[in-house]
Amino acid sequence: MNLLPERSLLAVATVVDIALNGRMAPVSAKALSARHGLMPRHLETLLQELVRAGVLKGTRGPRGGYALARERRRITVGEILRAAARVGEADAKPRPRPSFVDAVVAPALRPAGDAYLAALDGTTVADLCARAEAAGVERDAGIDFAI
Repeated sequence: MNLLPERSLLAVATVVDIALNGRMAPVSAKALSARHGLMPRHLETLLQELVRAGVLKGTRGPRGGYALARERRRITVGEILRAAARVGEADAKPRPRPSFVDAVVAPALRPAGDAYLAALDGTTVADLCARAEAAGVERDAGIDFAI
């Protein structure tokens, strides 16, 4: 059973993709969206939140794109997931919750959620890059024919 929303999985995949393919030059949103089969506008809000969180840095212009803001070993999966969770939070309308949820359910489940994120804080982008390389995941050749 996967406990992560699709957006969170995409955020982690995007950061690992940038770590693998962005060593020589920033990775464009267009290249990322092509590799992950998404429309660029769907990825852009996620990328901007990762920039605001200090996970990525963005460069504007024709040779612009995204690169890691810090070393691979200093970026954790938990940090990426927290940033992904903030995407759209500001736009979301608050929904009323039953008092039972606030009084009983949320406090009972909070320790499990905290332990889950703590475990993910023990996994770094460097760890996932090593797994990708061991699995033979092919990097992008870096060839872009866009004019």
